[in-house]
Amino acid sequence: MLSKNTVKFIKSLQQKKFRKQENSFFVEGAKNVTELLRSEYEITHLLFTKSFEQENISLIKRCGAEKFEVTPKVLESAGSFQSNDAALAVAKIKENRPLKLESSELILALDDVRDPGNLGTIIRIADWYGLKKIICSPQCADIYNPKVLNSSMGSFTRMDYYYTDLELFLQDCGKPIFGAFLGGDNIYDSDLPADGVIVMGNESKGISPEVEKLVTHKLTIPQFGQAESLNVAIATAVICDNFRRAQWK
Repeated sequence: MLSKNTVKFIKSLQQKKFRKQENSFFVEGAKNVTELLRSEYEITHLLFTKSFEQENISLIKRCGAEKFEVTPKVLESAGSFQSNDAALAVAKIKENRPLKLESSELILALDDVRDPGNLGTIIRIADWYGLKKIICSPQCADIYNPKVLNSSMGSFTRMDYYYTDLELFLQDCGKPIFGAFLGGDNIYDSDLPADGVIVMGNESKGISPEVEKLVTHKLTIPQFGQAESLNVAIATAVICDNFRRAQWK
């Protein structure tokens, strides 16, 4: 039986300090939970309704977590969704460690992207375009923030992350570094390789001056209308699309 202490523990994971203290995070909803069940994450608690169990019986059987069949009302009280008739799962946070960079791969580097919704959408975009690694500056939103995970729609399970000093990382990465700027070269006319780092900046300030000094290729998305700027997630999608189009040819 699900105890009040377990519900309290799950609810505490909505706050970063408790996620760090418990080295745990939670996801909710059918999509995120099924993706988590298929991933390599260590799941410790799994709460599910009868209908979710019937649709995902094999995944649930393979899961080694503590399992609880509950009502939608219990799921809603434990999580952050106003409505959840599927499942909720708690898993262990992966160790933050340097990533092994391969030749001929594109990776994303995020310089102070703070909005959880933007970060989650960027993760989903990276997954769509086949990018597997995201480097985050320490000021970026927390990957395991529930809003980030919900926005990623399960794509977070297929990405590797590393929070680190972005300047030091870029100095040592050994790859061409592309950055998004209003005054850069037209991305449509640029030579875009299959190997490199794509740097995206803060929602309001863009790429910091310290990181800008390390960018070897400044790119811009041509403007045809009157909008002042693009949302960072939208800009990430456009840039990734152009890199993949270049390889398609």
